[in-house]
Formats: sequence, C-alpha cells, structure tokens
Amino acid sequence: MDTILILERLDRLEKLLIGSKEVLTFDEASDYTGISRSYLYKLTASGKIPHSKPNGKMVFFDKKKLVDWLLQHQREPRMEIKDNSQTGNLANKHA
Repeated sequence: MDTILILERLDRLEKLLIGSKEVLTFDEASDYTGISRSYLYKLTASGKIPHSKPNGKMVFFDKKKLVDWLLQHQREPRMEIKDNSQTGNLANKHA
C-alpha cells in the first residue's frame, strides 16, 4: 500500500478517535478545534478557555465545554436578521 494512502487513513482514524473522546489532551484539543498550539497555549495561560490541570502540568479539555466555548457569541445569519426586521416593520404598520 502506498505510504501516503496509509498516512491519510491513519489521520482519518485519529480524527474518529478524538471525536469519540470526552476529555482531550492539549494536542488533541488543538487538532480538534483547529487552533494553533501557540495560540491555544496563550488562551490557557490567560484563562480565556475552559481547561483543567489536575496535576499542575498536563492540560486537559472537556470536549463539551470546549464546543460551548467555540460557539459562544453566536450571530444570526444576515438573511434571518433581514427577515426579522421585515416582520417587525409589518407588525408596526398594522399597529
């Protein structure tokens, strides 16, 4: 089997394994979120991202909390905002 093909399949398997875990290591969290390791380190050092350090050295992330953190400050798509404002305008005309 071609080495590149083997590496691609191994990468897909690793991603599947990470997807089924509830607690991620630092490197797994970086891969899972797409956040670079250096930026993830800055976020943990400043306390801006939920994490734990049970023994004072290794950093772990609860995947659910990590996803919640990633999805904070959600915005409505522009189409929905436009539709909502038009609905509001119609309601004001009928009032």
